[in-house]
Amino acid sequence: MANNFNYYSPTEVIFGKDTIREVGSAVKKYHGSKALIVYGSSRILKNGLMDQVTDSLKTAGITYELLGGVVPNPHLSKVYEGISIGKREGIDFLLAVGGGSVIDTAKAIAYGLAEPDQDVWTLYEHTRSASACLPVGVVLTIAAAGSETSNGSVITNEKEGMKRAYDDDLARPKFAIMNPELTISLPDYQTESGCTDIMMHTMERYFTSGGNMEITDSIAEGLLRTVMQYAKVLHIDPQNYEARAEIMWSGSLAHNNLTGCGNDGGDFATHMLEHELGGMFDVTHGAGLAAIWPSWARYVANNCMHRFVRFAVNVMQVTPDQDDAVTVERGIQAMEAFYHEIGMPINMDELGIHPTDDQLLEMAKRCADAGGGTIGSAMVLKEEDMYEIYKAAF
Repeated sequence: MANNFNYYSPTEVIFGKDTIREVGSAVKKYHGSKALIVYGSSRILKNGLMDQVTDSLKTAGITYELLGGVVPNPHLSKVYEGISIGKREGIDFLLAVGGGSVIDTAKAIAYGLAEPDQDVWTLYEHTRSASACLPVGVVLTIAAAGSETSNGSVITNEKEGMKRAYDDDLARPKFAIMNPELTISLPDYQTESGCTDIMMHTMERYFTSGGNMEITDSIAEGLLRTVMQYAKVLHIDPQNYEARAEIMWSGSLAHNNLTGCGNDGGDFATHMLEHELGGMFDVTHGAGLAAIWPSWARYVANNCMHRFVRFAVNVMQVTPDQDDAVTVERGIQAMEAFYHEIGMPINMDELGIHPTDDQLLEMAKRCADAGGGTIGSAMVLKEEDMYEIYKAAF
């Protein structure tokens, strides 16, 4: 049964080769006059991308300041640094040049500058909601998080070891410049972690117990099969432009809520479980998701059997068995084999971390607290369930 839904995806997508030259006119179109350019490593300085960005801004008459050094699992301290620069320099537009961590940092700074008398972290603690946000634009360099067209952002309070998400349509980027060529130089591990994240954004919306639409399922299944196909291509041929383009566009479609239309809001338990893993151990997000998902799937499958059977047959191409439980297990095993084929882990040991039992208990407690006591749709998980999933993943 289809649920009511609102679908809102206002981001202008500027896709393809040589689109970087349009960044200045795009910022101007959305009323920016002084931008804070947020980026991660010095790679974009060395490869000339930053020069292309700033040249385009100058041509359009846009002045700018720079904020680099954003790291994976982006830090709250960097957000505060950006807010300080923005206040001092009169910034009226945030331009993220990077992937999900950079975009999420820019969104958080945009919230902080729009409400300068409020602590932005209280949004991520969910003790208040935003009432304003400066405009954000994106030059995407990593296909993974989908933050370039989504309403979400995730920030890590590194002092507390807490990784938290905040979703609000106010922060949806005004535009996203998406040139697949910008992702060609990425290391394989980063590329495949991104592919895993893209798939998980779709799967979180797919595995629900509260109703789905056939058209949405068909879109989701096609997206998953496409990402799997081209993730394997990129693992052996990282220079393949067509594969890069397929993955980059899939990343946006996976997380702009298209694959969630008509469902019950999605599951997102694997993401929340991984957030605690990332907050405590600073692991690569996509790899962390791969390490958690098989244990989550086996734990909840009996409560959502029909969805797991459909996934096994339509996505993983498993021949159905008379026993649905056998079909489901074969589907999970096929996903594990795919993860291994692209160099992703399927448990914490392969991820390279070895939590103590006390740490597993602490992550479960924090995850439950972040979810208000329970998380999930395929199966509603309590704190003790979260601990069992962590333990099985270890």
